[in-house]
Amino acid sequence: MEGARVLKNSQIIILGLCIAAATVAASVILSQGFLKVMKFTREQISVTGSAQQDIRSDLAIWTASFSRREAAAADAYRKLKEDLAKVRKYLVAKGVKESDIIIFQVGTKQIFRKNDKGNDTSDIEGYLLTQSVQVKSAEVDLVTRVSMESTELIDQGIEFSSGAPEYYYTKLDELKVEMLAKATQNAKQRAENMTKATGNRIGLMRSARMGVFQITPVNSTEVSDWGVNDTSSLEKKVTAVVNVSFAIE
Repeated sequence: MEGARVLKNSQIIILGLCIAAATVAASVILSQGFLKVMKFTREQISVTGSAQQDIRSDLAIWTASFSRREAAAADAYRKLKEDLAKVRKYLVAKGVKESDIIIFQVGTKQIFRKNDKGNDTSDIEGYLLTQSVQVKSAEVDLVTRVSMESTELIDQGIEFSSGAPEYYYTKLDELKVEMLAKATQNAKQRAENMTKATGNRIGLMRSARMGVFQITPVNSTEVSDWGVNDTSSLEKKVTAVVNVSFAIE
């Protein structure tokens, strides 16, 4: 009976030792895991990546206008219609498609007679009617050439005024995705080069934030926090910037 009691006490002691050992081991494992989590949370590197690509505009929009000033509004409108027919004929002869020509509504302005002091009176002296036309075409070189030569219409007695063409790239959404991917890869390469010097390596990407995305003339050095969207140049440069954070292993 006495021996059985001793054996039972020994088993209890051994069990207690096992529980204590398991508790210590679990504490060590948990603490190591906690330290790894803390390390994962704290040790990271943030870098900026960028990518550039030259593009050529694939859409041109050119706007021009012409006007007539006459004492009677009806006379001004009649002559303006004649001018419009000449302008349309000129553009088509230059190779512009009829479907690419947009005609805007006529603008009318009353011209008041001036007094001796140069101020307007209530007497109407005449009417100024203005007609605007626009060419919107994928034939960017054609639009560029026509916009430069269009003042030839002045020789036909038309008060013609030509604006500068605006140039756009219609596949910008697809290009943006591609450029951001390249900028992110550039950021990763920079992070790898920086950590390699310390004998470490980068791990998973923690975060990524898109920075400036801008379109500038090819040789421009212009930079803006809000981005630039140049429409004055046929040849452009696209720049994408991303800010990325990586874990350090």
